[in-house]
Amino acid sequence: MRVALFATCLTDTFFPSTGQSVVRLLERLGCSVDFPLAQTCCGQMHYNTGYATEAAGLAEQYGRVFEGFDAVVAPSGSCAAMVREVYPKLPSVRTVPATYELSEFLVDVLGVTDVGAYFPHRVTYHPTCHSLRMLGVGDRPLRLLRAVRGLTLVELPEAQSCCGFGGTFAVKNADTSTAMLADKMRAVAETGADVLTAGDNSCLMHIGGGLSRLRAGVHPLHLADILASTEEQSWQPATR
Repeated sequence: MRVALFATCLTDTFFPSTGQSVVRLLERLGCSVDFPLAQTCCGQMHYNTGYATEAAGLAEQYGRVFEGFDAVVAPSGSCAAMVREVYPKLPSVRTVPATYELSEFLVDVLGVTDVGAYFPHRVTYHPTCHSLRMLGVGDRPLRLLRAVRGLTLVELPEAQSCCGFGGTFAVKNADTSTAMLADKMRAVAETGADVLTAGDNSCLMHIGGGLSRLRAGVHPLHLADILASTEEQSWQPATR
């Protein structure tokens, strides 16, 4: 299967190791993975801010860049939701390449839940809003995590509540966003987890930033980084 990685601009800019983890994971599962260099932003920020025309131009570019691949995989429910749910509504967008959030692709397309990962840490999972409410990924990430050797999965209280990031929402509504973040951090702290994981680095950046200021000792880590971890290449928290 010929697969393309849509890294997303936030991951490519701030968390490139997550993109590398996706490639390592998919190649381990027998996929041939390409990374088209002409890929750009999905346009979600433009669309949500009222610039639908500009978003449509980025959507057309997406279609050209990823044309011909069997599947496009994104380590972001937010960006995958933009492509799948919003692109078809934009004028002038004729075709949308088959695009999947990572856990969807693993479970639904490749048909696997045990990806051969090893991660001997206590982990809690935050279901991000777009993956939960727009894509409906359901328990796919949890099924993948439960199959990881050595991992102790701890339930997150009020898991389905938003973390308060929401892209430009956190900037335009800073007070509300901060209050939502405080609730989410409190729930994470209650789990006693070593690692907080999710399918979107944007939410992990938001929650992780708050936790680091509190010196909570909880490490934010993308789902892909956990699933790519093996006994030979096992993740370890960075020393301070």
